[in-house]
Amino acid sequence: MIANISVITDNLDYLLWGRVTEGQPGGVLLTLLMAIGAALLALPGGIVLACCAWRFPGAMRKGLFIWAEFIRGIPLIFVIFWMWYLLPMLTGSDLPGAVTVTLALAWFTAASVMHSVYAGISALPGGQYEAAVMQGFRPYQALWLILLPQVLRNIMPSLTGIFIGLMKDTSLAFIVNVPELTTVAGQVNSRVQIYPAAIFIFTGLVYYLLCFSLEKFTQRRFALK
Repeated sequence: MIANISVITDNLDYLLWGRVTEGQPGGVLLTLLMAIGAALLALPGGIVLACCAWRFPGAMRKGLFIWAEFIRGIPLIFVIFWMWYLLPMLTGSDLPGAVTVTLALAWFTAASVMHSVYAGISALPGGQYEAAVMQGFRPYQALWLILLPQVLRNIMPSLTGIFIGLMKDTSLAFIVNVPELTTVAGQVNSRVQIYPAAIFIFTGLVYYLLCFSLEKFTQRRFALK
């Protein structure tokens, strides 16, 4: 048992921070950075797309929903691969692996956010929007000031689930060797070649604690039950 624990304690800094002192964050730190970065891109992006789909029926709405259904219907691992190979072709330079994965996660998650926000807007009484416009609000003001505050509170449990999934999905970065938690856990296991169960139980526990903390924070912040 002591040896099992020591394999974690001996490599704890690397599992938590990676080589951050050398300017290369990894482990739990990089997992959090990618999850937060993707969430900061996906949330406003998904909201804007949902508002466009709701505000402009017809070709735009249909096109957005086709895009969202396509993205949600394919494995995230393919999105990461596409970004990995396509972005250098489009930008003419190689992007850091963590940035590429963060963009892939944001693109994938934005589709789910769009669906949730659109459903939330559609569930509100239609008279609210018309009443706001009649009172002199511009359409975007009615959406931003009247509808969205209600929607975001109503769908907060759904958004929490989406971002918990996003946190866990960062583990797929190991396929392009980005040194997030799952990758560095595998590196530690390959290096020491003992007690793999201890290493991966620790890794699973860290993911659980991150997701559990996000859920409890959301419940407290927004008084959700």
